[in-house]
Parts: sequence; structure tokens; C-alpha cells
Amino acid sequence: MAGGMIGHSFLHGGFSFSGLSLPVVTLLTGESIDTAASALTLEDCPDIDHRETIGLLKNAELTAEENTKVTDLCLSWDLPFPTSTNRVWLFQELLSHAVLHRVKQPIKQIRKGLKQTGIWPLLSDRPDVHPLIFPRESSEELNPQTVAQSITWPQPDFDSDEDEDDTVPLEKISLVTGFLRKFIEEASSDVLRDLMKFWVGWELPTTKLNVEVVSSTYPVALTCFFKLKLPSHYQTYKIFHQDLIMALSSVSSGFGLV
Repeated sequence: MAGGMIGHSFLHGGFSFSGLSLPVVTLLTGESIDTAASALTLEDCPDIDHRETIGLLKNAELTAEENTKVTDLCLSWDLPFPTSTNRVWLFQELLSHAVLHRVKQPIKQIRKGLKQTGIWPLLSDRPDVHPLIFPRESSEELNPQTVAQSITWPQPDFDSDEDEDDTVPLEKISLVTGFLRKFIEEASSDVLRDLMKFWVGWELPTTKLNVEVVSSTYPVALTCFFKLKLPSHYQTYKIFHQDLIMALSSVSSGFGLV
């Protein structure tokens, strides 16, 4: 099902599937596991505990406690104990198991879905399209201009039948959206990535980011609709900035860890 969703999204001009490491994309698009393993780095390991344990093999010497941690992981994956002569090989084997071998079955299922949508020949014969279907955060430049150009700003609707008591005055909309423009223009790359995680659920902007100014207390994001709802009560940029930064801090325990 996941492969079918990725394929159909690509065919119909939908969103790409970001977040996969390069070795996983290499394996997913038809290359051998040995080819994928050759591109592995420690940062590709998704399990932080395993990453820390495997990284111990980079140390010149292992303490008794560190040796026990590595040995326990080796035993659980049917690999030999660490020795002074096998540590380089063991590092690569543990990393390959943690990143690639444990996802072989899911990858086979995703491939089936991709093949059913008819885009498999494109994936297998055209490596240049891989970044389009599986974009990577590290290869994408995120700057204020990129974000601002993707935003659909709220427009006044003079034909609306909504109760006028629920309508936010145009001057308040202009003030709050102006605060957002200023926030984006002054934001660092890391802050912009947090903004995207809060807004749409991942680090990269979509082609259509929606903004709405509403009567509420704090900024809220409807990630499924790529909509950021901003309260209309802000009178100063300082308070607006403070509340939005507070909202962005939630990504450390939400979408940022998915």
C-alpha cells in the first residue's frame, strides 16, 4: 500500500516521500544490498541507542562496560564478539544490519506497490529522478525566499456569507501576516525547518502553504491541510515571535521524531 501511495502521488503531481537515507533509497530502487551498504554512515542508523552502541567501535579502546554493550548487540544479531582485529569489519556489519537488513521485507513490499503503479522502469533506469521522488533534507536548500514563495496568503472575501462577528478585520489580518513575513525573513535555517515540521509535518515546504488568521489563543497547525492558523490578537511582533517559537518547540516531541 505504501508503495502504491508513493507511486500514485508522483504520477498525479502530489508530494514526494522525504526522510529516507541514501542507502535505503539505493536498496529500494533496485541496487544490491552490498552497493547500498557501501554508502552507509553512522547517521543512517534510525535507532539512537543502536547508533550509540555501534559508534563505540570507533573508539581506540573499549571499556568493560562498552565492550559488554557491543557484545550484547552482536549476540542479538548473531554476529561475532568484538576483537582487536575485527572491529572495522564488525562496525560495517552492525551498521548494515541496523539500517538495511532489518528493512528488507518492508522494502520488498514497497517495491511491489511501486511496480503496480507503473513507475518502476523509471526508478530502475533513471537514477536522476530518485531525488525527485525521494528528496533528502541534506540536499535541499531551505531559505526565507523558498518558504515565502510557497505561501498562499489570506485574501479578503467580500462575498462571504459568514457571520460578521466571526470575521477577523482586514487590518488585523494584515498586521499578523506581516509579523509572519518578518519572522520568516529573520529566521535561521534551523528555525525554518522547525517551522516546516510544525506547519506540514516534515522539514521541506510543500508547493502550497496556507495561512489563516483566526480568533484563538496560540498558533495551531493543521498538517494534513498544510494550514497554519495564527491568532488575530497580536499587537506587537515581540509577543507574536515569543508564542510562535514556543509552538515550534513542540516538534522535538512530535513530528520531528516520526
